[in-house]
Amino acid sequence: MSLDPYVSHPTLLAKYMDLPQNGKVQAEYVWIDGDGGLRCKTTTLDSAPKSIADLKEWNFDGSSTGQAQGHDSDVYLRPAAVFKDPFRRGDNILVLAETYNADGTPNRTNYRYSAKKVMDQPETKKEEPWFGIEQEYTLFGNDGNPFGWPKGGFPGPQGPYYCGVGTGKVFARDIVEAHYRCCLYAGVKISGINAEVMPSQWEFQVGPCEGIDMGDHLTMARFLLMRVCEEWGIKVSFHPKPLKGDWNGAGCHTNYSTNATRAEGGIKAIEQYIELLGKRHNEHILVYGDDNDLRLTGLHETGHIGTFSSGVANRGASIRIPRSVAHEGKGYMEDRRPASNIDPYRVTQIIVETTILQM
Repeated sequence: MSLDPYVSHPTLLAKYMDLPQNGKVQAEYVWIDGDGGLRCKTTTLDSAPKSIADLKEWNFDGSSTGQAQGHDSDVYLRPAAVFKDPFRRGDNILVLAETYNADGTPNRTNYRYSAKKVMDQPETKKEEPWFGIEQEYTLFGNDGNPFGWPKGGFPGPQGPYYCGVGTGKVFARDIVEAHYRCCLYAGVKISGINAEVMPSQWEFQVGPCEGIDMGDHLTMARFLLMRVCEEWGIKVSFHPKPLKGDWNGAGCHTNYSTNATRAEGGIKAIEQYIELLGKRHNEHILVYGDDNDLRLTGLHETGHIGTFSSGVANRGASIRIPRSVAHEGKGYMEDRRPASNIDPYRVTQIIVETTILQM
């Protein structure tokens, strides 16, 4: 009998994964490709690295990832962050890497480079910006249909699925639990999960993370989700409107605070930040995800893409101030505009530029 090519076969793999590594370590390098997707490849280390400085600069064929031309195809991988590998375990690691051209300049897809420069500014460090991103995503079977939906049909209307419990209300909870545990093991700062409004749509939250860590931890959380889904033969979609019709889209609501907003009377700083964000609304929308116009329609818990708004506990606004924050007079705000397919480095960078650096 032939094996299903869309799922893993752990029983066959188990005896090989139990083989000793003879002191060697496998390091899986992970990077963002030319389309905003994720790629990875593995190298062998002679021993476990004591710090990120012990990891080598590596390279790959950028002409095959949309990051270089064939006549000058080498793109270099510079380690940026290290996580534990929940799939191979032991001393094996996952290495999040930045991409650089042969002349040493950052590749055009390397948005981490400019974000890091912004996060390292003295004014930024003084404010200690914290982020928390709510990553929504949708699961599809390998046949292209939403996972768990009736073949050729639709489930019942939205209502019972958000934070749902029970058969027919939630789908693929085992995948979600596996991803959660992988993140905890790896050292990703995952802070929660919940089923979303549309069936087969879920959310995980990462944070709070300070500065550049937000992009690093969200990127690795996405990688882990995609790797887990490989084992079930399930596809992950980060598209902001994966299905037309009366179904919620998918976002990356970005929660944000600084020393100024967290201090007593911080609501005044929040209000100032909101005013600044409103003045650069169109500039933010440009980096808040592709096809976001399909999601930000003013319906399904969104504000309209062409209008900036804010409000307390208002999920139809661009910026939501949680009611608890309004009551306490300090805390954080939620930018509800970012789409589920954002580059987190671009989003966190422009928020800091607008509110702290006031660029």
